[in-house]
Amino acid sequence: MSVREEVLSLLGENARYSTADLARQTGADEDEIEATIEALEDEGVIRGYQAVVDWRRIDDEPVRALVECNVTLDRETGYDDIADRLAKFPEVESLRLVSGEYDFSMGVRADSMSAVSRFVSEKVAPVPEITQTVTHYLMTTYKERGVEFDDGHDDDRLSVSP
Repeated sequence: MSVREEVLSLLGENARYSTADLARQTGADEDEIEATIEALEDEGVIRGYQAVVDWRRIDDEPVRALVECNVTLDRETGYDDIADRLAKFPEVESLRLVSGEYDFSMGVRADSMSAVSRFVSEKVAPVPEITQTVTHYLMTTYKERGVEFDDGHDDDRLSVSP
């Protein structure tokens, strides 16, 4: 594995590793690590650094939803055009073109279920190419970006087998 790949893997595991931590774990010197990270950022490989948040643990937990969007394309409008338009809304946390029953999978966050509903009905559904939306509200997150959200409670129920 190259230093570049090792740095990406380690930052994917923990974006708070210092260059000294990364240098120690890869066997490279800190200058090489800094140059590697700068190149990865300049090339757009690294797009940002974010914390993995367990929203249940804050007082004002936002409502999160997954919205499936079906679209119909025309000669002038492609998937990238629609994605550019949808991605500009601040409520959209993630947006992916997917295969299967629908075209886009859109992660949405808002203050309430009614705010999510209003966003979908007033901003997403009016997009001319969007023909159908289905909204799924997220109830509980068990794992996010590789991090499990368990509370450390082991299942203390007795297993019963016939």
